Amino acid sequence: MAGIVVRPGRQEDCRQLIGLRAALWPDCPLEEHRSEIEGQLSGAGPYPFPTVLLVAETEGGEVVGFLEADLRSHADGCDATCPVGYIEGWFVSEAYRRLGAGAKLVAAAEQWARGLGCVEMASDTWIANEPSIRAHLALGYDEVDRCVTFRKKL
Repeated sequence: MAGIVVRPGRQEDCRQLIGLRAALWPDCPLEEHRSEIEGQLSGAGPYPFPTVLLVAETEGGEVVGFLEADLRSHADGCDATCPVGYIEGWFVSEAYRRLGAGAKLVAAAEQWARGLGCVEMASDTWIANEPSIRAHLALGYDEVDRCVTFRKKL
C-alpha cells in the first residue's frame, strides 16, 4: 500500500496508540493502555523477552495501525527447542483494512523476529474472530490448534 510506512513506535505516538489499543482491547482501562505503551516504548514492557511495537503511519502522520510482538520461549504448534516471534496484538483501523497496512506490519514483525534468530512466528486470535483468522491465513499462517479455555473460582 503506497503512502503507508511501518516504523517503530515513538513516545509521541502514545495518544493515537491508546485509541487503537482501546479498539482492539475495549475491556482494558485507558490508563492501563497508556502504561503498557509507555513501558514498551521505554524498554520496560510487561514481557521478560525482547519486544517491539510497530506502527503503520499515513503520509499525513496519522497512526492507523499497530503491531506488538515479542520473543517467546515456545508457542503452540512451533518447534519447542527454539524461541519464536509472537504477535501479541495486531490492529488496523477499519478504513485501512484489506489495503496492505496489516501485511506491512506483520512483515516488519517477522523481519524483527528473524533478526533475533527466530525461524517461526506465531500468533493467536479468538475462536470466533473470523476476520482475524482469514487475515492470518492470507498472510501464510497455518492454523495449528483450536481451544476453549475454562476456569472455576474456588
